[in-house]
Amino acid sequence: MKDLLYSDVETQLRDGVRDALARRSPVATVLAGIESGQPYDRDLWRTLAVEMGLAGIAVPEKFGGAGGSLREAAVVLEELGRGVAPVPYLTSAIVATSALLACGAGDELAALASGQAIAVLAVPFAKGPFPGTAGAPAVAVDADGYLSGTVAGVADALAATLLLVPTADGLYAVDASAPGVTRAAVVPLDLTRPIADVSLAAVAGRRVAEGPQAAAAVDAGLLTGAALLASEQLGVAQWCLDTTVEYVKQRHQFGRPVGSFQAVKHRLADVWVELTQVRAVARHAAACAAEGDADLAVAASLAQAFCSPAAVHAAEECVQLHGGIGFTWEHPAHLFLKRAKADAIAYGTADRHRVHLAALVDLPG
Repeated sequence: MKDLLYSDVETQLRDGVRDALARRSPVATVLAGIESGQPYDRDLWRTLAVEMGLAGIAVPEKFGGAGGSLREAAVVLEELGRGVAPVPYLTSAIVATSALLACGAGDELAALASGQAIAVLAVPFAKGPFPGTAGAPAVAVDADGYLSGTVAGVADALAATLLLVPTADGLYAVDASAPGVTRAAVVPLDLTRPIADVSLAAVAGRRVAEGPQAAAAVDAGLLTGAALLASEQLGVAQWCLDTTVEYVKQRHQFGRPVGSFQAVKHRLADVWVELTQVRAVARHAAACAAEGDADLAVAASLAQAFCSPAAVHAAEECVQLHGGIGFTWEHPAHLFLKRAKADAIAYGTADRHRVHLAALVDLPG
């Protein structure tokens, strides 16, 4: 039986991250930032990754990290989801870092842990952790060892300084600014997490893993990403519920707060019940990831099968119960709805995870 309660250390970490976001990147600032043409808050990333050391929170001390666990990283993701923070924490500090840990790439891990480098796994953001269904890699290696190919829909590729590129014969670390690397932005649903098509034309790279180890490293990154994405979804849902409850207390119709109407109470109660379940499922997935539990694949698919639709539901209720203002560009509710919808297809859709989960636990199709 896993202890899903927050430890004192995790609670203090939550308070520190929440305070940093409140000072450096309140939701109003995020909303203004999407109009600026600068999708990433690099000052916030420096605060979180370098000054607070959160980029290396789950990296062992021998690689320059803090020697913490993915449970602590999940707490960080909750707060980043609650603040819909425009930083590449999930893709770099979780997914890419987990892939590098699986293949023991010390130099790259040290750079990521220090916050000086940002890495992304060059696979489509919608790719799920389903071994045996990957198909041929999009990037090939020629006889001279140069990489060529195009990967579509890579999240946070525009912010990356390092690309981790899967090929048929291994996993390669590629300098994102190297000659022959192009990153073409595509219109994203979630404006706080841009995606791009990454093309390589005869680009040199360093092989950090080969054969089965490389495939296992990619699977480890995607599986950890799916497991901890649930914590981000928890944070998104929590903001939506808290903000909506506060709003319906203040908004009056017919001489009384709209929150006093029974239909509104029921809708918010449904979200609250789902949120308590999301927290349990997300915490369990994070605990499994932190402990290297053999049931991690089950926990991750369960988390995505449940948390994805629950976060979308909370965001939809947030928009609707705010009435007319909730549908405007000036109100931040749309940022959370878009993050929830984008997260719902990240690392595998809920339907795909249900199918995978059924196979893992031997349920009939």
